[in-house]
Amino acid sequence: MDNKLHTCCFFGHRRIEKTPELTEKLKKIVEDLIVSRGVHTFLFGSKSEFNSLCLRVVTEIKTKYPHIKRVYVRAGYPDISDCYKEYLLECYEETYFLEKIRCAGRAAYVERNQEMINQSQFCVVYYDKAYLPPPKKYGKGVFREVQPKSGTGIAYAYAVQQKLQIINVILQE
Repeated sequence: MDNKLHTCCFFGHRRIEKTPELTEKLKKIVEDLIVSRGVHTFLFGSKSEFNSLCLRVVTEIKTKYPHIKRVYVRAGYPDISDCYKEYLLECYEETYFLEKIRCAGRAAYVERNQEMINQSQFCVVYYDKAYLPPPKKYGKGVFREVQPKSGTGIAYAYAVQQKLQIINVILQE
């Protein structure tokens, strides 16, 4: 992985309020990271509307700054076919899977996010502290609702603990 001083990761809630203002805010943030902070590598996960929006924004900005690199860090599919890799490399310059999460099960996404944070100096996030994922029902015969933790909340707390420079687009003006 490139020097973490020149790397930024993205993470956010699965569902976001997509607005033209948010897109413009992201464009300004990403361009400032490139121009003012020397960021040239952007790490992406999956499974969220925020990641998809960030990929779209970085891809658009790449036409102006062709040296930047988009990297997809996979939490699933440890072994991929050449065809799937070619498909991914249409949107990213690189993709990799962390071998240490091969048997992580549900924790794979948490561990993948932590790896992206460990490789970064900057995090651009869409994190609403009041957000809670929908309750899930568990049990055999007798079901009970369980309130799952927010994966974005877990990643945010880890990024704070690692003392990354965090840009929360919900709070940014």
